[in-house]
Amino acid sequence: MHEQDAQYNNQQGETLTEKETKPPIHVKMKVGQIEFEIDCQEDQLQPTVDKILSAVTEKLKETPFITERAAPPPRAETCKGIIQKLWEEGWFAAAKGLGGVHSELARKGFHYDRTAVAHALIDLVKDGILTREGKPRRYQYAQKRPPP
Repeated sequence: MHEQDAQYNNQQGETLTEKETKPPIHVKMKVGQIEFEIDCQEDQLQPTVDKILSAVTEKLKETPFITERAAPPPRAETCKGIIQKLWEEGWFAAAKGLGGVHSELARKGFHYDRTAVAHALIDLVKDGILTREGKPRRYQYAQKRPPP
């Protein structure tokens, strides 16, 4: 009977040994912003990838590209630098107190601590850009020399 089974299997195109089944192939791909994964047999891989790529290509042709808006460069400006810009604009032509300088910086969108503003003002006094008049805790800052 064994020989008859072998003849039957040979007629059907199979040998007595069982067909070896290979484990499926796992592929991950990314095309632009689209990612996909494929699990298939080796002989199915190429046609499957071709189908997916043609579908992705068609989809990308249909949808207009949405360009990401470039973010504005970060404003990495120091407190001292901003106050110096105020001086360059002539803002210190009239004497200003610490509260006035702090408020002006906040109005321009720079929210520094009052102590940071006070330190920056002292640095500019030492640099000879501003002058300080008055009593402690009530100093008034004005331009020592006009801006260029």
